[in-house]
Amino acid sequence: MQTASERIAFPIRYAGEKILTLGKAVLDCAFQPIVEVNTGAVFGYESLLRGHDRLDFSSPLELIDRVAEGGFLLQLDQMMLSRALAKFASLPHHRSTTLFINLDARLIPDGLQMVETLLKHLRNHAIPPSSICFELSERFDNTAIPQFEALMLRLRQSGFKIAIDDFGVGRAEFKLLCDFPIDYLKIDRHFIAAIDESPKRQHLVRNIVSIAHTLGIKVIAEGVETEGEFLAAREFGIDMVQGYYIARPSVNIDDQKPCYPHLKDQSKRRVSGRSLDELLILKQIENLPTVFENDPVENVFEMFRQNPGLSYFPVLNVNGEPRGIIQENQLKEYIYHPFGRDLLKNRDYLRPVSYFAKAAPIISVDSDTDDLITAFANMEGCHCVILTENMRYKGIISAASLIKVLNEKQLKTALDQNPLTGLPGNLAILDFLRNACKDGDQPRYLCYCDFDSFKPFNDLYGFHAGDHAISLFAALLRRYFFHDSEFIGHVGGDDFFIGLDGHSEEEMLHPLGRLLNDFATDVRELYSDEDRANGYVLGHDREGNERRLPLMRCSIGVLEIPEGVVISDLDRISAEIAQVKAGAKSSPSGLCISRFGGPVCINC
Repeated sequence: MQTASERIAFPIRYAGEKILTLGKAVLDCAFQPIVEVNTGAVFGYESLLRGHDRLDFSSPLELIDRVAEGGFLLQLDQMMLSRALAKFASLPHHRSTTLFINLDARLIPDGLQMVETLLKHLRNHAIPPSSICFELSERFDNTAIPQFEALMLRLRQSGFKIAIDDFGVGRAEFKLLCDFPIDYLKIDRHFIAAIDESPKRQHLVRNIVSIAHTLGIKVIAEGVETEGEFLAAREFGIDMVQGYYIARPSVNIDDQKPCYPHLKDQSKRRVSGRSLDELLILKQIENLPTVFENDPVENVFEMFRQNPGLSYFPVLNVNGEPRGIIQENQLKEYIYHPFGRDLLKNRDYLRPVSYFAKAAPIISVDSDTDDLITAFANMEGCHCVILTENMRYKGIISAASLIKVLNEKQLKTALDQNPLTGLPGNLAILDFLRNACKDGDQPRYLCYCDFDSFKPFNDLYGFHAGDHAISLFAALLRRYFFHDSEFIGHVGGDDFFIGLDGHSEEEMLHPLGRLLNDFATDVRELYSDEDRANGYVLGHDREGNERRLPLMRCSIGVLEIPEGVVISDLDRISAEIAQVKAGAKSSPSGLCISRFGGPVCINC
């Protein structure tokens, strides 16, 4: 808390140039880190104005508005920008990070002048434009300003990155997503606060992330203040986080770290192997030569000469993030123009690769094939989908390779079907589990079915009779579970799986009860009259001792994943599945239900 002597006594009624003059002595830039969720590494820093309180303003926005009223907003912005760049350049690790700076909509009419001044500052500090991201303030409707479209084109061609700030509480955000090349979307704190306890916020955030990723946009959660909010952000696929839980803004350059190891430890995912989709995508990935967006175009001509079979190259920024592609046909007008190549090499006309980069769909390598197809279909005239891993370039999938992925998936799915029952096998079951556990919009029930006393029956009557029992159960499954929200699969042998989405407990219990009763009744007909009358068979237990063994039945262990719970690590549910299956076998009814993270109900 500052004392009165530390504050500059300055009447708020004065504005403009006087505030600017005094601001030179007291205003400073604070940096707040923006951290990658999966690695704990600092991706960038947002520059925030500080020192406003010493000028008797309650917030940076109040100061900025007062300066804007006096007509000196551009001067204030240039002063703070030069200070932020100097501080950013002094960071030892600044070459691998991004500086996020706010673009006030009132500066858009002067935007082209601002960009030229910024480019000069960047050259002085040897900072590439791709290390700078402009955050579009949603306090005003940016798209309504006549000069906005020209400014966005200039920023993109110069290599700058663009983010939408405070997404969800501003204006025209979806117009921006639709009509302009956006790199990052920052979800406002309003939707992140207590997200781990709010199904409604979880639903909204999950859908925002899905839309952004389909468009190749990375998502940043603002205002993450608790461990629960961080973990929820990670579970819902958010790429980066910013907030007090990671670090508060600081004007001290020594406070800025290159990484936060405790976040990396929390983000370790014990993935139970890669999904079928990811394996197929990795098999078809192509590692094309890449160019950097600040390279001269002359380098690209040489690359096309050395690689005559290629018609495009991925374009990256200095951080290894993909920015699009550069196509051979984009340069043909210069190649065939009498002075075209000389023009490109002319220093007065010199254009970097970023000037020619064309947008391309960008998605993570661990995405589903459906996401791959959607990304490809949503961008007209694209030659490929660019794949990333931890937001860095991984490779590309061409249109031809995409067809191969789809064909191979169909083949693998067909081969995975159980030959006896014709039901989907373990690959399909695993895919269902991955998708169901990531979708917390509704409750889900994971039902594991296993025959009791199947081995004695199989030993006594032979494997043909055992196959008959298995086929009988599969037929009953098809009788009771056939809707789109119901999935049935055959794990193998006498083990089956049922997955239910969006059912109430009553809607889940009723068909399971009928399934158990009908199977117990129908399977008795497979026994001899004598064994059926006795209600048991003579057989050997696991220790080899002969004793009376009950007739076959099915037991079902049900694990409920409640609404709002998202699980990205399937290993987290393995132990609970084992418990609920054991509970089902010891239950008189053969049915046991457990809620994820809760107690097991044995006698259901």
